[in-house]
Amino acid sequence: MTSHTPQLFSIVPGSTEPIYRQLVDQVRRMAAGGQLAPGDALPSVRETALQLAVNPMTVSKAYGLLELEGVLERRRGVGMVVADRLRRVSDAGERLALLRPTLERAAREARELELDPDAILTLFTQILKESA
Repeated sequence: MTSHTPQLFSIVPGSTEPIYRQLVDQVRRMAAGGQLAPGDALPSVRETALQLAVNPMTVSKAYGLLELEGVLERRRGVGMVVADRLRRVSDAGERLALLRPTLERAAREARELELDPDAILTLFTQILKESA
């Protein structure tokens, strides 16, 4: 069982997407992609809230929703961990579906900024290569 630090998460405070939803989506993607394995412990609500400078109830709400979905489970003495029965999403189509909401938000923001689609794709490709 691995323990993760609060740097696991990154939020965009000014986003139209609520912070709890950003956390839920990140955990789903990391679990689906294998960055979080069954049994991996997540940082405590208090730890995560302090690190991200958000209300602990926001983190608690995200963890609670993930627990209801079966992505996380509560373990006595450990806290929230990735569920043992979690199925890793191996199908590329399913993983793309998890990415779609993020790309839809980025596309909406790009349209609001009246940016050229080719310039956006070039920037996205550059960002993908930087983090590889």
